[in-house]
Amino acid sequence: MHKVALGAVVVAFGALSVSGAYAESMELTSAEVHKGATIKNEQVFKGFGCTGDNMSPSLSWTGAPKGTKSFAITVYDPDAPTGSGWWHWVVFNIPASTTSIPKNAGDVNAKLMPEGAIQSRTDFSADGYGGPCPPKGAKPHHYHFTVFAVDVDKLPDAQNDSASAALVGFDLHFHTLGKASFTALYGR
Repeated sequence: MHKVALGAVVVAFGALSVSGAYAESMELTSAEVHKGATIKNEQVFKGFGCTGDNMSPSLSWTGAPKGTKSFAITVYDPDAPTGSGWWHWVVFNIPASTTSIPKNAGDVNAKLMPEGAIQSRTDFSADGYGGPCPPKGAKPHHYHFTVFAVDVDKLPDAQNDSASAALVGFDLHFHTLGKASFTALYGR
């Protein structure tokens, strides 16, 4: 009995190592936002008392796992005083041939996203990028920038720009092959 249980544990850790290898092979970088650094005013939200330029940063990624058919990008603040964090950017159905997006691609009117990519609702109740804007006097918040390698061309349930971050997350839970992320900070 113990040998069977030990075997199951070894198999389970082996499976985690394989999926971890995929995640470790991907890398996400930005020319404007850097891991562990303070986010510049150019990327900060304009509104809610914040006076930034609300310009999304450029993002580049490498190391997508074999079988990747599309990508998704999210920016999430788990420190927001909402009980559920705050979604600042949700993009999905980015073609698999894409390895970067330019600065300001989060402005839906600029039309800088690759053909077929969908920018859906953020917690600002708008499509596209919404930069950091934590409450005044709060400790700096942590902003998680993540790119997901996805095993389908199009997410099955999140089908248009009215899809919530939760619905996109639900699809990503079942269709992510690998991911890469970094965290940057902002407080005021």
